[in-house]
Formats: sequence, structure tokens, C-alpha cells
Amino acid sequence: QLQLVESGGALVQPGGSLRLSCTASEFRLSLATTAWFRQAPGKEHEGVSSISASGLTTNYADSVKGRFTISRDKPKNTVYLQMNNLKPEDTAVYYCAADLEHSMTFLADDYDYWGQGTQVTVSS
Repeated sequence: QLQLVESGGALVQPGGSLRLSCTASEFRLSLATTAWFRQAPGKEHEGVSSISASGLTTNYADSVKGRFTISRDKPKNTVYLQMNNLKPEDTAVYYCAADLEHSMTFLADDYDYWGQGTQVTVSS
């Protein structure tokens, strides 16, 4: 069964950086659009960034443009989310998701497989 596993979440001070990783078992991530979503307490899933199967197309939410970078390492079967200049409002559980239909949307319902999430807390 396809499983996505996120890692890299931590407690970081405002202005700091983190790199999240998403890997998959029994599945080549490069066969699907891969996205990062986040969910803060009391809020719905919010699309943060997505990357096409080829890695040539990326999308970002306006709230993270210029601060976050998504990338794909095909030999390592891993998708990364580099997060710089973190703000308290970035605090959330971050999820990796895969969409076999390559929609590149930020609609959670379009994504077929999800990880369990990794906690990112930005606080001084």
C-alpha cells in the first residue's frame, strides 16, 4: 500500500529555516504531482506548494511565495519543502500528498494519498 512519510518538522524561531522531506514506499513519487498542505488548529487544509511529476512546474500559495521552495530529487524518491524566513503564522501540521491525475491544484480532494504529517512550530 502506498505510504507517504514526512519528516523535518521542528520548533524554530521566527526568521528561521526548516527543510521538510516527503518520501514514499512502494511508489515512485515522480509519477504524480506532489503537494504540501498545512493545517493549523481550528482551520482547514491549506495548499502551500505543489510540483509536477517532471519537476518542471511548481505552484505556491501567495502567503509563502518568495520564502518557500519545493523541489524533487528523483533518485532519492523525495520531495522537499525548503522554508525560509518562517513566521508564527506558518505554524501548522504539514502534510505531503500525491495526485495521480496531475491536477496541480490546491484542492485537498484532488489528492489520492496523504502522509501522517509533521509539526512545524514557529515561536520565540
